[in-house]
Amino acid sequence: MQAATGQPGSCAQASTSRWLAAEGGSLDASHVERVSVVGSSGSGKTTFAGELARRLGVPHLELDSVFHQPGWKQLDRDTFHERVRAFAAGPRWVVDGNYVSHGAAALLWPRADTIVWLDLPRWLVMTQLVPRTLRRVATGAELWNGNRERWRNLIDRRPEENVLLWAWTRHASLRARYEAYARDSTWAGHHVHRLRTRREVVRFLERAR
Repeated sequence: MQAATGQPGSCAQASTSRWLAAEGGSLDASHVERVSVVGSSGSGKTTFAGELARRLGVPHLELDSVFHQPGWKQLDRDTFHERVRAFAAGPRWVVDGNYVSHGAAALLWPRADTIVWLDLPRWLVMTQLVPRTLRRVATGAELWNGNRERWRNLIDRRPEENVLLWAWTRHASLRARYEAYARDSTWAGHHVHRLRTRREVVRFLERAR
């Protein structure tokens, strides 16, 4: 489980981020090379990023699959950075995940030209996350590197061990942090898309052709 804490490297190409309306206009895929997809746990980052990468014809990396090694062992920081840096060096890509406190943003955002923030309301995140988590536990579906959701995690009172508690308790602070990034120079020079409804998510993907 990752927390979106800490400050990434500043991308001081401009004093403000370039906000693009989710409902209007069109996404010019010819100007989209490297996309960082961020948002709350359960917001649908990986599904969205995978579909966006398919439509753009670019590689996709899920940061969870790098960080969580077999047995839920966390990859050491240096190796994590090495793998993220190597992927970010590519000419075109889509990466999903936060991992700000683990240094991923400082490696990805200076290279990214586009930030997509899935900022769905907490109630909607939970209506997606609860059935997804229960389904994964019930079916024993493999997530990454042999790891699976476990029933005991759902009754664990520690948010870092219980994805449902993590999403519920971290939603507000994550939103506040990303709103701050949009106001300061952190996302300066990027095309920033803040998608707040399922409709906006669908429309964004429809324009990515």
